[in-house]
Amino acid sequence: MITGYCVKCKKKGVELSNPAIHQTKKGGFMAKGSCPTCSTTVCSIMSKANAEKAIADGVKKA
Repeated sequence: MITGYCVKCKKKGVELSNPAIHQTKKGGFMAKGSCPTCSTTVCSIMSKANAEKAIADGVKKA
C-alpha cells in the first residue's frame, strides 16, 4: 500500500491506484499513481529501501 497527498482533493494519506515506481534523474525514487476519488496523478517520494520493498510486493517498475 503506497499513500500520497492529492493536491486537488487536499487529502493526506490517499492510497494510490495503479502505482508505478519511477527513478528520478538524480537517483531518487518516487511512486506515481492516481487518486481513486478524482483520478488526478499523485506522486509520493520514497527511499530506496521502501521502493525496493514495494517492487518486491508486486508494484510495477516504470
